[in-house]
Amino acid sequence: MADNHQGSDANGLTVSRRSRDGVLIVAAHGEIDLTSCAPLAQALAVPREATAPRTVVDLSGVTFMDSTGINLLIGADRAARGAQGWLRLAAPTEAVLRTMQLVGLDSVIPSYRTVSEALEA
Repeated sequence: MADNHQGSDANGLTVSRRSRDGVLIVAAHGEIDLTSCAPLAQALAVPREATAPRTVVDLSGVTFMDSTGINLLIGADRAARGAQGWLRLAAPTEAVLRTMQLVGLDSVIPSYRTVSEALEA
């Protein structure tokens, strides 16, 4: 693992990045909403020159996610697919999983119980 960068928002969302075997792992901690999503959006941005970006988003530390977070993840998934890559979600908390299931996000973006499962899929 390498490349541990962290960013945080004044509203309490903390985001860290690391890579493992060429896969970017983005871990978010706190609430993802309109006022706090900037660090996550920045961490998930796919560079224009990226080829086949592979990203796992670790949601185990997320206590709340509203439609802003849902839209952010959908946009990140589309960007990854557009560059012939993929995005996977891992370890959503019960509250976040409920939100994902309510809007059908879990049927659009693959979601796994753990980061390890997401990496191995």
